[in-house]
Amino acid sequence: QAQLVESGGGLVKAGGSLRLSCVPSTRAFNATTMAMAWFRQAPGKDRDFVATIWRINDATHYAPSVKGRFTISRDNARNTLYLQMNDLHEDDTAVYFCAGSSRSLALFTVTAVDFWGQGTQVTVSS
Repeated sequence: QAQLVESGGGLVKAGGSLRLSCVPSTRAFNATTMAMAWFRQAPGKDRDFVATIWRINDATHYAPSVKGRFTISRDNARNTLYLQMNDLHEDDTAVYFCAGSSRSLALFTVTAVDFWGQGTQVTVSS
């Protein structure tokens, strides 16, 4: 059962923007104290790291392919994680997954993830 719920995916033209959101499925799940991340998976490919926000100081890191275009952030008052995606490219098309961990400082690999969302589809057209 997914502990996280993503929203905000959709169809957008290349160069456009989308903002993804991720909230816990239950109030007992406190995402503000966890390392959180976004991963994505294109058809026939592995699930790849996109961006992470650290558990302690909210530092952020990005995959080279999205750095400068995507921004990960969280709103602690709303217990919500975001991914602002600007200047979208066709190869950004994938299912985007929210991920969390209470045991890692940051999330860079799928093996470090404790909690997943069900994913939200992002499709970028030419």
